[in-house]
Amino acid sequence: MARRETSFICQNCGAAYSRWQGKCDACGEWNTITEESSAPPQSPGRAPRKGRLFALEPLAGAGHDAPRLASGLAEFDRVTGGGFVRGTVLLLGGDPGIGKSTLLIQVAAVLASRGHRAVYISGEEAVAQVRLRAERLGLSGAQVELAAETSVEDIVATLDEGETPRLVVIDSIQTMWTDLVEAAPGTVTQVRASAQALIRFAKRSGAAVILVGHVTKDGQIAGPRVVEHMVDAVLSFEGEGSHQFRILRAVKNRFGPTDEIGVFEMSGGGLREVANPSELFLSERHLGSSGTAVFAGIEGSRPVLVEIQALVAATSLGTPRRAVNGWDQNRLSMVLAVLESHCGVRLSGHDVYLNVAGGLRIQEPAADLAAAAALVSSLVDAPLPPDAVYFGEISLSGAVRPVVQTAARLKEAQKLGFARAILPETARPEATGEAGLSLKTVSSLASLVADIAGGPRDAGRRERKRFRQQDG
Repeated sequence: MARRETSFICQNCGAAYSRWQGKCDACGEWNTITEESSAPPQSPGRAPRKGRLFALEPLAGAGHDAPRLASGLAEFDRVTGGGFVRGTVLLLGGDPGIGKSTLLIQVAAVLASRGHRAVYISGEEAVAQVRLRAERLGLSGAQVELAAETSVEDIVATLDEGETPRLVVIDSIQTMWTDLVEAAPGTVTQVRASAQALIRFAKRSGAAVILVGHVTKDGQIAGPRVVEHMVDAVLSFEGEGSHQFRILRAVKNRFGPTDEIGVFEMSGGGLREVANPSELFLSERHLGSSGTAVFAGIEGSRPVLVEIQALVAATSLGTPRRAVNGWDQNRLSMVLAVLESHCGVRLSGHDVYLNVAGGLRIQEPAADLAAAAALVSSLVDAPLPPDAVYFGEISLSGAVRPVVQTAARLKEAQKLGFARAILPETARPEATGEAGLSLKTVSSLASLVADIAGGPRDAGRRERKRFRQQDG
């Protein structure tokens, strides 16, 4: 009888070892390596399976756009590139309780209401629990087919019966298991084998399959990284539990862009689409406060205005704290170093806290100028103009570099009632077509610091009072 081979696999990153050890050398995690047995090798006396012939297609031929099925949620379609492509497989990850199941049951209900067959298979909840969520969302009348099952073979056999479903939701892939491997559900081997079986079903039948994936404490989708390479798209559902906003972001997408975001608002009736996220991100803004600046950013093809908040406080610690929420920690360190070296702003004896309001995570370097303005404003207690927006990239020499899509940023700012824009000097030719905005260009960070620190503080407070009277 053939002996089964045993290997030790890290459940966090999928690295394989010949023996057990406490720490994974690949990802650095402790106590994540478990023993798994693989299938026995083929018997020496057994003849290998003869290969099946398949047709080869020529390179030249008529190309056609992939047919898409709109999900019915505009923000979801924006991220996926217009809807579901036939046979596509999506992997959706997010923190526990962020609203992944709520989002997917809404998508399935909309498709079912349009006459398409939608199947929702839960491996974590019973059918009664899914029905309770649907009743709370007001979707109990939708013709969504439910099941509580974890066997991949049983799921595929059931889906092959009758009409091919247009959408299949698997919640979650970590709970699925297959008879092809001997391992516990949730292990690297089971997750890889289960995902591969579901992907084969999707490509063969043309159904769109969404796999829900758990995330680690670092926000990465748990399980082997090879699963992310197997699927067609990887979506991340982000947000803070204390905020009502949820951000759907495409990390990978073979049939659409990877820089678009969808914005949702969590309410008692489920997730509501936010058509104008800038207005909501700035709805609770405190006008005239020091340490706040409005950044005009771009997320994909959509301009988004968001408030950046900074707090600079004196510290008695030997090593000052640097806390960031919603921005890159290394980017903040670079901006602080430039302020110290080229602008004479001494922050080595202060704690620095930076926050992006609304739970949005900014990834583009155009936020450097707004972050620097908020930091200097908090340090000198000089409020920035409430009707001004900031954007620009800061180089290590202290120069302010231009960014893309200047006209779109200014148009969004003007639409929301802003009257001024502080932008890089080289961006003026692109921005001359925008009327109604007072443009102030800066060529170096030192000039911006001089304007903020050298301006009269009483004038800033008078302007803050004027804006409060206008709002009142």
